[in-house]
Amino acid sequence: MGSSEDGVYQPILQNNEATLSPQSSEKQNESSNKLEYILSDPTLPVLKRFRLATWIELKLIFLLAAPAVAVYMVNYCMSMSTQIFSGHLGNLELAAASLGNTGIQVFAYGLMLGMGSAVETLCGQAYGAHKYEMLGVYMQRSTILLTITGVFICFIYIFSKPILILLGESPRIASAAALFVFGLIPQLFAYAVNMPIQKFLQSQSIVAPSAYISAATLVLHLLLSWLVVYKIGLGLLGASLVLSLSWWIIVVAQFVYILKSERCKYTWAGFSLKAFSGLPEFFKLSAGSAVMLCLENWYFQILVLLAGLVDNPELALDSLSICMTVQGWVFMISIAFQAAASVRVSNELGAGHPKAAAFSVVTVTWISIVISVIAGIVVLALRDVISYGFTDGEIVANAVSDLCPLLALTLALNGVQPVLSGVAVGCGWQTFVAYVNVGCYYVIGVPLGSLLGFYFKLGAKGIWSGMIGGTVIQTMILLWITFRTDWNKEVEDAMKRLDKWDDDKRKPLLKK
Repeated sequence: MGSSEDGVYQPILQNNEATLSPQSSEKQNESSNKLEYILSDPTLPVLKRFRLATWIELKLIFLLAAPAVAVYMVNYCMSMSTQIFSGHLGNLELAAASLGNTGIQVFAYGLMLGMGSAVETLCGQAYGAHKYEMLGVYMQRSTILLTITGVFICFIYIFSKPILILLGESPRIASAAALFVFGLIPQLFAYAVNMPIQKFLQSQSIVAPSAYISAATLVLHLLLSWLVVYKIGLGLLGASLVLSLSWWIIVVAQFVYILKSERCKYTWAGFSLKAFSGLPEFFKLSAGSAVMLCLENWYFQILVLLAGLVDNPELALDSLSICMTVQGWVFMISIAFQAAASVRVSNELGAGHPKAAAFSVVTVTWISIVISVIAGIVVLALRDVISYGFTDGEIVANAVSDLCPLLALTLALNGVQPVLSGVAVGCGWQTFVAYVNVGCYYVIGVPLGSLLGFYFKLGAKGIWSGMIGGTVIQTMILLWITFRTDWNKEVEDAMKRLDKWDDDKRKPLLKK
């Protein structure tokens, strides 16, 4: 956009700037205001309006999504590399690490991520409304609640072996998986601290520092994993302990950044006793968020657990875990766009920009779809060689190749569904979407998958096919709801929500 066009919108930017923004976000706020003005300007031709708005929105989205992809990808690579190190110890170790990582650890991750999305909604909308001082309070409240939750989840980790056996898993695999899970207990509490910190930073469009921290930690993680697993010989337990240590390094580094960075000086005012007030009400909001995202994160993990009940469970677990690992890797791209959608929508609603919020939804959804479809095509092209990065077994490679068409379809769906979930988080629709997820995933998807997999003897392919059906229905419902959204009403709802959660109903900390 040329300088002459920029000059046209300076008056409206000055009039709309009700409060002083942190210096690091002045350009972002300016672009946001400009986007709403362009979309609301009836004097501009439609095509020009679309061109200008698209250019602004693309810059805002990629400012968020590009480093977020790096953060999620690197963090996922740590878990994936741990699984690879374990897999090269043997097929039993691969199955155990897969079951522990995908069946138990992801349970905790899904719960923590879900509860953390409450602070994502509040921080994003508060930041858009310039109520900067509340972001640090929200982050501390969420950390307290997630840490308490972690204490209760810890019992699942401790008793993982009898739980897995009760669910019908092989005692041999369950025993090895339990050993792996014991080493992940410290990681559980790292999640409890990291999720609120991550949402706190993302809501301010501060993502690049987390990417640098995660990348440096990954290098250290690979070195320590090689040393502990192969040279010291601690095996599965050593692999999971190193993974826990790596997550705590990320947590500490990010918090040090918050303390030292000028970009957070208005949103982090230090530890506050206000973090302990209103915890029951905050828990209710977090619980609704947890149900929504947990049901999504656990859905395809049930596929792995069910696979342990079919004939030849070790082969089924090995092949499915490889596919789920690849799916999870690509999903990191989708979840980065989910984060971008959540931040963009919540910021725009908090700022009172309904048209910009709606335009952000459309733009980020199309970008995510294109990338996910390309990923699906790549997977189909490499279907015969993907498994050799995890294990040397030819039988497993053939099984993975047979499942790749379903994997490619799942990747394509991931271009839409996570972004719509991000929109739901940005708007605060978590409770409603939780009901949709229950119906589509657990009333339709899981029973249909079980029917195809066990009754019709289609095995892992049948289970996966049925569960994809549930995802398709859920995606269609969310598309319809999003399409019919009244964004002016969403702005009003956002303002009411901020008034409710601003304890003192104080004016913004920073005034013009």
